[in-house]
Amino acid sequence: MESDSGESTFTTHVTSRGMTINVLDNSVWHALVGRHRHHATGRGAARHYPRDIAPFSAILEPTDQAYADLAADLPAGAEARLFRPTEEPLPPGWDDVGRFPMLQMVATRTPEEDDDAVSPLSSDDAGAMLDLVALAQPGPFGARTPLLGRYLGAWSGNRLIAMAGERLRVAGHVELSAICVHPEARGQGHAGRLVRRLMRLAFENGEVPFLHVRPDNKPAIELYRHLGFEVRRELMVLWRRPR
Repeated sequence: MESDSGESTFTTHVTSRGMTINVLDNSVWHALVGRHRHHATGRGAARHYPRDIAPFSAILEPTDQAYADLAADLPAGAEARLFRPTEEPLPPGWDDVGRFPMLQMVATRTPEEDDDAVSPLSSDDAGAMLDLVALAQPGPFGARTPLLGRYLGAWSGNRLIAMAGERLRVAGHVELSAICVHPEARGQGHAGRLVRRLMRLAFENGEVPFLHVRPDNKPAIELYRHLGFEVRRELMVLWRRPR
């Protein structure tokens, strides 16, 4: 079933092997063929974000044809960074560059009322956002990443000290990402305030927030649980490069 915008309105889909899986199990693919298809490059059973937006690629299913499609549009010498449900076998003709687990957490409730100590960020703030990312290292964030959704920040004078925003969008869900705080401003509740505001905005828009976090990032997991997120499942991030 499709909406008027052409994207799927179901939160599950049936694979060619007859398996029914949740779209969150392959969220990058469903974002790139759905709400973010105007950003996508690729063909057949593979898609890519432009690297200055997000360094992610996706395949519909782990078949030889999908990997052939994946290789066709990768920049020369670049690796494909895939979010996959499991640690799938390495296909012929590909090298394993890296792999690590990632927890996917989904919001289970609307948070308590937040305050007004957050501000929307715009393209005029791109320099400040990149400066903060360089210090706080929240994960992949490029010059055009803010095109994917709304971003909020907290300021101390003219210095951006915290931010959080939206990245992947799939049927009924929006991913929260780039959640980071300046090292000198940590422990002051900035991340919680920003995430709560984004959660409320998402729920008001009829979307359920979700996010990804490394299993060893215990402080972040504790914060997200406190805010109302629960672990849905573990995914594998696979970095693979065609020979």
